Amino acid sequence: MTNTLHLDKKEAWDLALNALQHNQTSKENAKDVADALISAEIDGQSGHGLSRLPSYIEQLSSGKVDGNVNPTIVSSKGGVIRIDAKHGFAFPALSLAINELTNATKKYGIAAVSVSNSHHFGQAGRHVECLADSGLIGLMFGNTPKAIPPWGGTQALFGTNPIAFSAPRKNAPALVIDLSLSKVARGKVMLANQKKERIPEDWAIDEQGNPTTNAQKALSGAMLPIGDAKGSALALMVEILAAGLTGSKFGFEASSFLDSEGDSPDVGQLLIAIDPSFFSGDGFADRMETIVSAILDQPSTRLPGSKRLEKRKESKEKKIAISKELYDEITRQIGRAHV
Repeated sequence: MTNTLHLDKKEAWDLALNALQHNQTSKENAKDVADALISAEIDGQSGHGLSRLPSYIEQLSSGKVDGNVNPTIVSSKGGVIRIDAKHGFAFPALSLAINELTNATKKYGIAAVSVSNSHHFGQAGRHVECLADSGLIGLMFGNTPKAIPPWGGTQALFGTNPIAFSAPRKNAPALVIDLSLSKVARGKVMLANQKKERIPEDWAIDEQGNPTTNAQKALSGAMLPIGDAKGSALALMVEILAAGLTGSKFGFEASSFLDSEGDSPDVGQLLIAIDPSFFSGDGFADRMETIVSAILDQPSTRLPGSKRLEKRKESKEKKIAISKELYDEITRQIGRAHV
């Protein structure tokens, strides 16, 4: 018997939608979440994909995340917008944020939106790519529950704190840079733990501060930052921008994204958008192609995000792979909701 199932995109999307709707999530919110999870699968980022569903559903059941709440605009003053996710999923709040931010940026040239009382926000690059598709440069900062120690420490304090950047291109997919500030995204360690696989020794430390290849010990311990002290400094910067500035919880104050224990994580996100035409007239597109060409003229180079685009292209002819164990867990959670 095979341990892997293959679902077409509609089957996978319906699985996510049904699991969420049967577990205290409104139809509109469930659509936003399902879109994000399947988008991650298509882009080869399964750590932000269907593997997240079991923990989402456990959090819905415990009340840690509210699946029925609608995000609200707290204030909108010029090019600054504040949105409250109201302890719900991040994706509906970010959909609202991107729509409002796009309109404000086209009016003012530069604008920012904060999202407070939020949750796991998946692929940061997906959100800024939406801005680039509207002809805007996008920046995103988001904090997460504690995972990285301050440099020299052994106890997790900062989140993995993704940073994303996007820029539109002429007759080509947008340039999208998406990176977490740990050596790898914590979702990859979570996925390795689910599959009972070992991880590379330089990804994380255990609770005693020792390097570990055990994914479960890594989740209990701490992730290591990219660039050593520099990565730790960047993680601090994101905590200030995404949590301090938005009035959200810092990583060391937030509950885990991975279980149903505790109150809502209530982390924050900050998005900034820039309309290039306000700064360089019609010249930005040509300048973008100049630097892209200079990069690609060198042998063996590639643009950031190119693997994501390759995976997206491949997915048109491939189904989404999901372990039978994960599929059974999701269907069990759907069935349990009927009882």
